[in-house]
Amino acid sequence: MARKDLLKGLMSGDPPAREDAAPLPRYARGAIGAVSRSIADLKSRSLTEVPAAAIDDAGIRDRLDEDRTGIEALKASIREYGQQVPVLLRQKPGDDSRYEIVFGRRRVQALRELDQPVKAMIRDLSDRELVIAQGQENTARKDLSFIEKANFAAQMVRGGYERKVICDALSIDKTVISRMLSVTDAIPEAVIRAIGAAPSAGRDRWLSLAEKSAGRSPDELVAAARGEDSDARFVAVLAAMTAPKPAPLTPRILHGEDGDILGQARKTKGKTVIELSGEGRAFADWLVDHMTELHRDWRNSDQ
Repeated sequence: MARKDLLKGLMSGDPPAREDAAPLPRYARGAIGAVSRSIADLKSRSLTEVPAAAIDDAGIRDRLDEDRTGIEALKASIREYGQQVPVLLRQKPGDDSRYEIVFGRRRVQALRELDQPVKAMIRDLSDRELVIAQGQENTARKDLSFIEKANFAAQMVRGGYERKVICDALSIDKTVISRMLSVTDAIPEAVIRAIGAAPSAGRDRWLSLAEKSAGRSPDELVAAARGEDSDARFVAVLAAMTAPKPAPLTPRILHGEDGDILGQARKTKGKTVIELSGEGRAFADWLVDHMTELHRDWRNSDQ
């Protein structure tokens, strides 16, 4: 239903009425105005071939993973049958020679790689209308995962869009939006991108990950995102957050020749930290000055 409403709105020649719309100028009224509107209507419904190199991304990025398999399949289909479905573009604000994608990014990418022009409908859309169109297109697609839609909503929030606009764009209510944003608020975007789309992980599993990862550093979560695909990376991160933390190693106390405490040494993951205090601070200066000779002696020893 969302796709039907979207295409109806985008292809309709009658723009939505606006309460703050100014009265039509005299030249836009009567027979001349009707002809002008008819020409504009035909133009909005017609298809135009646009060089792929003249098209830029716009709006909000929806996909978390680069679907190379899908792009290659799309290229093969276009080679054999041509571009069957047009994309939607708008004129780039401030640059009449370039265009921006409203939706159809994968088709534009495939045609760009094939060095073929892009068949497109071109509409005059504001930034707000653009992201709403993108969101409604995403809602109609079945291949976007929960976290991709949640990340889309989070990007709209960062872009300053009101909650109502986000709800309209994704065709969902405020309760669902709040649950989506609770996940993206708890899990840093770098972690979400490290995991990817994770199509098998729905809302409940992402909420579980958000709860279990509370207090963990983003670097720790990103490091745990290991696997052949995004579903495997999600499982790996969730398992790492569920596993109990290893008990910290007891620091080793460092003594001088006379038995006085100079400091301590701690082993952490991937490194050893030596902390010197008191008399040990003077020894630390000497240690730094003689590090090269000490390292040479260590390498020449039997170890």
